[in-house]
Amino acid sequence: MTAPLFQPITLGDLTFPNRIAVAPMCQYSADDGSATDWHLYHWMNLAMSGAGMVTVEMTDVERRGRISHGCFGLYSDANEAAAKRTLDAARRVAAPGTKFGTQLAHAGRKASCRRPWEGGGPLQPGEDPWPIVSASAIPYDTGWQTPHALTEDEILETIQRFADAAVRAGRAGFDFIELHGAHGYLIFQFLSPLSNRRKDRWGGSLENRMRFAVEIAKAVRKAAPALMLGARLSVKEWVEGGFEVDEAIEVAKALKAQGVAYICCSSGGNSPLQKLPSGAGYQVHLAEAIRKGADIPTRAVGLIADPQFANTVIAEGRADMVALARAFLADPRWAWRAAATFGETIHPAPQLARSVTTMQHWMKAAG
Repeated sequence: MTAPLFQPITLGDLTFPNRIAVAPMCQYSADDGSATDWHLYHWMNLAMSGAGMVTVEMTDVERRGRISHGCFGLYSDANEAAAKRTLDAARRVAAPGTKFGTQLAHAGRKASCRRPWEGGGPLQPGEDPWPIVSASAIPYDTGWQTPHALTEDEILETIQRFADAAVRAGRAGFDFIELHGAHGYLIFQFLSPLSNRRKDRWGGSLENRMRFAVEIAKAVRKAAPALMLGARLSVKEWVEGGFEVDEAIEVAKALKAQGVAYICCSSGGNSPLQKLPSGAGYQVHLAEAIRKGADIPTRAVGLIADPQFANTVIAEGRADMVALARAFLADPRWAWRAAATFGETIHPAPQLARSVTTMQHWMKAAG
């Protein structure tokens, strides 16, 4: 019998060959939003991984929505052309059945920052910073820019930018779109009562705070109906008075009603005061809660590095897929190793086929 981790799954109109996903990882290596040679290497490497679902990275819908000068986007013709060129190359070497998606996002008040290896934190004068925006004029932390609170018209314009980026994603050749409503970026800034203090129809009650996310989902579905649509949420904020699991369940239900096919369940990222737990699979219980509470497929993420543990998460019905990020950077053949663990087979590009038996021998020797 096929191990649960390697059973196919259908989300929306897309069937994935297994339950393994590559979680999106910012590479901070774009040129004004356009993919570069680094992305060519990175996407091709992920394509050969054997993961059924590859979500390439956070993809900004406008220039001021970038975290850093090096962030990837789909807000210009040049961005679109570079993404298509890079994705076409990745598809040529991909394992059979691999589906590719991009994660549409806007960093909001966490924009205009240095790359992580440059120290992170907000850009300073002389480093070409730019004005930032959010749901309310509340900075992320002491010493950070105070964002401009978006007006009604600016909110509607931002929603349209998500729709425009979705159209570009379709033309570039992506199979699905994921909306980034996690980690303290703009969609989550509207969801959280800590960062959204608005008094209009976009703030206050949960219904109002989720309106931005729901309207984006509606606009994206209308603009790109051929693309399967998913969403990532920070299911819990880990700060007193912040966004909680029961609210996330209601948001997931509302997104499902707009055609969202799955929820990737992460947490935190909206406050430096968060008390985030750690340890293997520390967010799996959040995926389980959303799966049961909203009756929607979920993707578990967060320190899921052991194939046996990943398989157990699926086998026990705690989530429908598992997503790995840093594990795939450290071990691009993680899915091959997992397949060997359970006596399954990954079918890579023919140029790599000989190495599969080598991996199987290694696993057998390791016991």
